[in-house]
Amino acid sequence: MYQGSYVAIVTPFKNDHLDEQGLRKNIQFLIRKNSSGIVACATTGESPSLSNEEFTRVIDIAVEEAKGQVPVIAGAGTNSTAKTIALCETAAKHGAQGVLIVTPYYNKPTQEGLYQHYRAVSEGCDLPIIIYNVPGRTGCNILPATIARLAADCTTIKGLKEASGILDQVSEVVRLCGDGFDVLSGDDSLTFPMMAIGAKGVISVAANILPGEVALMCAEFLNGKTKKARDIHLRLFPVIKALFLETNPIPVKKAMDLMGLAAGKPRLPLMEMSADNIPRLKKALIDFGIEL
Repeated sequence: MYQGSYVAIVTPFKNDHLDEQGLRKNIQFLIRKNSSGIVACATTGESPSLSNEEFTRVIDIAVEEAKGQVPVIAGAGTNSTAKTIALCETAAKHGAQGVLIVTPYYNKPTQEGLYQHYRAVSEGCDLPIIIYNVPGRTGCNILPATIARLAADCTTIKGLKEASGILDQVSEVVRLCGDGFDVLSGDDSLTFPMMAIGAKGVISVAANILPGEVALMCAEFLNGKTKKARDIHLRLFPVIKALFLETNPIPVKKAMDLMGLAAGKPRLPLMEMSADNIPRLKKALIDFGIEL
């Protein structure tokens, strides 16, 4: 169901307000460059800093600009099961075709708690669900056995965005769940290695600035052209590392500003990129061949 390059889009701001025109232009750009889908209001979109009104507006705009050409997936996960279900209902009402549900952060639930959380969300939400595992940001790691249990028991749970950085864990999920369950990389630097062990694509930060290249890497791999995919991965790698010099989405927003794409400043408590790291980011972009 999910394969290729899905872009975890930034939420562009002007004077701390949603830049609607910039958001529309960004989405048009991503679709022209063969992105497989749009993931809005997730971590890269600064979801914790968005009001409920901004959340719905971003989804509305994404759906309007996608025009059915690619699916729009809404980041609807919170650390409250009831609030997550409510956000899923809002996302569905506003036209999203799927939801990305991060593991509950800060609460640190047990594996049984995670299972019951996702099962309740699945029962309360008609949209396809992608589980999002990113323990470095949530303090919570959903294990392969729990993923497999959910995949077997919940018909709306269709995939996993895996950002633990643990390739053994990816292998175990693929082994337990099989080809009918879609694993997507949540780490741009690990997309190629993850696809080598069964992932089908990526929910990408780097694709905000290089959507065509990320989409082509995934397509080449899926078409059996692994050497070409590896070559693209290795060329992208220095840029990807530069995009994570600081907390996402700080560097990617700075890169977009440098490239003339709509991004603006991150919202507090995130800050703009430090003066020490901007030259390193610029060098990676210029070395790749991007004109600033």
